[in-house]
Amino acid sequence: MTQPSVRLTLGPLLYHWTPERRRAFYKSIAEDSPYQVVVLGETICSKRETAPVIEAMAEAEVMLKAAGRQVIHPTIGLAVAQEEVEALEAVARTANAGALIEANDVGALALLSHQPHHIGPMVNVYNPATLTALAERGATCVTLPWELPRENVLTLAKTARDLGIECGVTVFGRAPLAISARCYHARAHGLTKATCRLICDQDPEGMEVETIDGDPFMVVNGLQTQAHTVTLLVREIPEMIEAGVTQVRVSPLDLDMGAVGRVYDDLINGRVGVEEAEDRLLDLLEDREVSNGFFHTAPGADWVAAE
Repeated sequence: MTQPSVRLTLGPLLYHWTPERRRAFYKSIAEDSPYQVVVLGETICSKRETAPVIEAMAEAEVMLKAAGRQVIHPTIGLAVAQEEVEALEAVARTANAGALIEANDVGALALLSHQPHHIGPMVNVYNPATLTALAERGATCVTLPWELPRENVLTLAKTARDLGIECGVTVFGRAPLAISARCYHARAHGLTKATCRLICDQDPEGMEVETIDGDPFMVVNGLQTQAHTVTLLVREIPEMIEAGVTQVRVSPLDLDMGAVGRVYDDLINGRVGVEEAEDRLLDLLEDREVSNGFFHTAPGADWVAAE
């Protein structure tokens, strides 16, 4: 399944890691990973963009570009408060200076209209008409929402190919279920969004939430609610690429993401088959539960085994 036109993309860091940890993470990505595209920036909460974090991310961008990676800047996913709107506008303005922006909030679309830009998975692109309208307004790549089933993914990938734009699918990571104007992560510690003290930095993969019976249920990441299970698409990739998917995207977790990228790179370039790739990824995920239900028109948390 050699597809040299397919690019491997590292999605944005969804969790609030310390500046030092971010530097180390992106240094490893720049020096020892196969990712060709890196989405670099905050998509969850503008409060996380403290001065030390901004400095660390600027250093990361320099390292990544020096290593030949394309860097995409995302907007946050929900701009409600004035500071969030200003953060979104600040990112969008960098398009005028030549930066390539990924819109994750519909409010960014007007700011980016008729400039080349990407559409992130937090924008609801569910049908060919929407995809066509976005392409007409300047979108050059659309990463599809996590929750789409197989039929929709294949249809939209073919539409993107016909339109001459890129189509991305996230194949690895914790699926976002919701994003809110309030912060449950802070509330769980007796704080509010305004007085949160960025308490979310204590949970490098989000805070696990259980049912009253003690069963794993979901993960809270600041303003965002995520699936407890890790989305893992592997054997589904050949068909998606054949249909027109041109970006295979993974979402960072607190593990060796360079190794994750190498597995997908080996698969995309035909060096390993789907069974070996899946086994290697399951080893890297250790005891994390996996799911692929959305793609297979099953409950999202389910794992649909190969026939």
